[in-house]
Amino acid sequence: MFDNSELAPRWAGTNFESMLETLVEVAPFEGYSTDAMEGFTWSANAWSDGTLTLTEMACNRPWHLSATSGTPEWLTIMVPRDGICGVTLGQNTATALPGQLLLGQNHEVDRFFVQGTLHRSEKLHLDWSVISQTVGELLEAPVSGSLDLLPQVDQHSPAGILFKNLVETIISGMREDGVLLHSPIAMTNLTQALGHLVARSMPHRYSRQLEKKIFAPAPWHIRRAIDFMRANISTPITMSMVAHAANVSVRTLETGFRTFKETTPAAYLRTLRLRAARQDLLDPSNRLEIKDICLRWGFFHGGRFSAMYRSVYGETPQEARRRRGHPLANSRLKS
Repeated sequence: MFDNSELAPRWAGTNFESMLETLVEVAPFEGYSTDAMEGFTWSANAWSDGTLTLTEMACNRPWHLSATSGTPEWLTIMVPRDGICGVTLGQNTATALPGQLLLGQNHEVDRFFVQGTLHRSEKLHLDWSVISQTVGELLEAPVSGSLDLLPQVDQHSPAGILFKNLVETIISGMREDGVLLHSPIAMTNLTQALGHLVARSMPHRYSRQLEKKIFAPAPWHIRRAIDFMRANISTPITMSMVAHAANVSVRTLETGFRTFKETTPAAYLRTLRLRAARQDLLDPSNRLEIKDICLRWGFFHGGRFSAMYRSVYGETPQEARRRRGHPLANSRLKS
């Protein structure tokens, strides 16, 4: 048996298929190996609060994993300790050695892989909705489709150093059912910080738009209109009412939103309401039916709401509600 006592494994075995079957408790993946599996040994562990999941893995053969339709959407941060971690996206492959990090959205990456006759790595899996929602909030507009995140993290840039330090802090705080899993406020704050670092500091499709927003703040009438929308988000309001509150014409309001928010005032209000509906769906204490949540936030057609919700958050309202009861969060996996 491959000896890796540092992991204090919850799971261990000598068969690649049994590894895949066992790790379904974390998430389903398809896997294969290009090497002979004689003498294959592995050990693993995992902990989660439902939004962030930490997995540890040790093995003595290379293998490849790909997400299935049943795999949750995650940002996976690979942290090799011995051997090599890698991701393949189309014709491009990126690898990381110990001391380096790799990023990958598991449904955008074609495959994850590990190499080395002695391989040890840790992986942080962050619920993708944290990233998409953070980018959407920063852009103040819905985000759909791929972010096209670059997998490599610049180890020498200030942002890369900060990101690596934060990842290591979270890993050390979650490992062995650590203190973070018993400190929900600290866990929430660190999770939000991780999401913001990815959104603001890791190169992706919206990076240039975010940079423009930093250096071109919206004028006063746009900010006043947004304040009015937020204050009246649960009540029927028209764009004429919003323009009146901002003391401008509807045309000036439309032009301002298109220039500074790259959207229309109506679409911006719809985004605010969609975000409020999501908060209700993810709130374990909220017992309202989905149709009642739709009506509460001004969505009168359930099918259209579901399609819009999926396009922005990558899951249906029903899936969001089911995800409130994440199995790893409930079981608090321990070694």
